Amino acid sequence: MLPPFIDPISRNILWQPSEKLIADANITRFAKLNGFAGAPYETLHRWSIGRPEEFWSALWDFVGVKGEKGSIALERQPGKTMLGAKWFPEASLNFAENLLQGPDDALAIIEANEDGIVRRVTMGQLRQRVSQAQQALRKLGVTRGDRVGAILPNNLDALVALLATASLGAIWSSCSPDFGAAGIIDRIGQIQPKVVIAATSYRYNNKLFEVSDRLNTVIKGMAGVEHLVLTTPSTAYKNDSNASVHSWEDICNVPAQPLSFEQCPFNHPLYIMYTSGTTGLPKGIVHSAGGTLLQHYKEHVLHGDVKPGDTLSWYTNTAWMMYHWVISGLAAGAAILLYDGAAMVKRDDRLDMGILWKIAEEAGVTHFGINPKYLSTLMESNYIVGQRHDMSRLRSVLSAGAPVSPEQYDWVYSSIKSDMIFASISGGTEIIGCFVLGSPIHPVRRGEITCKGLGMAVDVFDDRNASVIGVKGDLVCTQPFPSAPLTFWGENGDQRYRDTYFSQREDTWTHGDLAEQTINGTVIIYGRTDTTLKPGGVRIGTAEIYRVVESYPWVQDSIVFGHAVPGDEEIVLCLVMKEGQELTADRIGALRAAIREQASPRHVPHHITAVRGIPYTLSGKKVEGAVRSVVSGKEIKNLGSIANPDCLEDFANLFAEAA
Repeated sequence: MLPPFIDPISRNILWQPSEKLIADANITRFAKLNGFAGAPYETLHRWSIGRPEEFWSALWDFVGVKGEKGSIALERQPGKTMLGAKWFPEASLNFAENLLQGPDDALAIIEANEDGIVRRVTMGQLRQRVSQAQQALRKLGVTRGDRVGAILPNNLDALVALLATASLGAIWSSCSPDFGAAGIIDRIGQIQPKVVIAATSYRYNNKLFEVSDRLNTVIKGMAGVEHLVLTTPSTAYKNDSNASVHSWEDICNVPAQPLSFEQCPFNHPLYIMYTSGTTGLPKGIVHSAGGTLLQHYKEHVLHGDVKPGDTLSWYTNTAWMMYHWVISGLAAGAAILLYDGAAMVKRDDRLDMGILWKIAEEAGVTHFGINPKYLSTLMESNYIVGQRHDMSRLRSVLSAGAPVSPEQYDWVYSSIKSDMIFASISGGTEIIGCFVLGSPIHPVRRGEITCKGLGMAVDVFDDRNASVIGVKGDLVCTQPFPSAPLTFWGENGDQRYRDTYFSQREDTWTHGDLAEQTINGTVIIYGRTDTTLKPGGVRIGTAEIYRVVESYPWVQDSIVFGHAVPGDEEIVLCLVMKEGQELTADRIGALRAAIREQASPRHVPHHITAVRGIPYTLSGKKVEGAVRSVVSGKEIKNLGSIANPDCLEDFANLFAEAA
């Protein structure tokens, strides 16, 4: 007898949009206006990548970008598809002007910290503050093309400074104040900022951290800094540099004037952001004002269904791409929640696991962004969000930074809210946006990213450069998109940029993710290809092993990497055990059996051992490559990119202690 037929289209569906949600969605209205009423998403997507100049021009009109569009949407270099493409070469706009639209009385910012909501700021009040900051930066000599560096927490001052910088046509680059001096110098020091805006202290996990000495080291270690502006009052900061020191409060204490906005070309630099860079200096990725704005408009308005009156939040710091992503929600008419603090706060007698949800409840957050590690911690602690907090306004939860396991999908719908969109999104700092993400008109399938982004010609190629479905391969993009980097900052920036993304496949962007596209049109991300395991020559994603390991309550953290042996590669799994727990032979055996059963025999680690800590980048990502280098006896050239480099000592003699 044949087995019962299981419809692959409906399998693993956790949520379906209602007919009303689909009818009211921004993307439905956009499709109708462009002649695709009633057409499936796949048709709209094929149009968006087959005629990208029509799609992005239509998006400009639909969202109402403030600026001059010009008559040309896309110019291609002869004989090239992606390389050398120029978007809207006749256009002019200002990024900040597009974020500072809206009625004076509309809610724009909700500022919060570990004690809760600090204040609410209307759009009129925000414009006033940006006007004052704009005047202050002008007095310091900041003009179009100058670089402004920031070492600031995620608060109102940081956002005001960013918008004031962008309003002048200057270039913004930021780090979080918890970065070490070397990490900041390696990043912002590359771009020789004229002005640095910094905090001399910050609070995290109920503690005050004074960083005046570190800041002095940073300013002395940077070339070209003319002015240092301090946002926090400090008697501890002793200036030992050539920079003039100012108080942010003092220089912004001027009457507000009507804002002016420097109109710049579409491809004018807006942000310089940085890769994690553990093998050398972090790469300074230069992003354009127009490309960033249009990509974020698309992702918020069409894919996120963000509408005026919504409230967006993302747990992030000012160094991560998601900070820049979420603040662009202002352009869609939404309010932005800025939170400065720990995701889980140590109180005197307990761990406050619900601080983010308490603030989201009070703020009426509609779109809540977080990372999979946070979801995993809530799962392990059985923190049932929906029972503890009123999530009636919540319409979507989003996750980025690492693959989301199928079990985490289950938990989101059982423990947060059953009727909402859960969107795992994936792209990165390199494109300041997403290749694959969510949608208000698609079902959510367990363990799968919902769809390819409109205007993004995403595919999965094998080693023959052939598109494959149901098989793991390289995530690629085959058509130009506006938010591609302008260049890498510094000497030979264009060549370094091409070498990074186009050396593997000529004129095709190879992103560096191991991925699979399914028959449903969804995508599964298995991890970075530079950390892909290859035992017996078969490519294996680390996410498949992490998924199993993280289900064990006695595991605090873990890291997986490949160790070269003659003619092959062995998988190594290192575990941080929870307090009071030991890695016994029985537990090692249970782990191996579970990985064999839930993944495959090829996934089973050759070595499983305990370590005291797992290395993370300053932006909170595991650094498998650094561990692999240490184990192989190679030098890590940029320890400043690792938040906790001391833990690498455990890996130096790993195989002498391996189980």
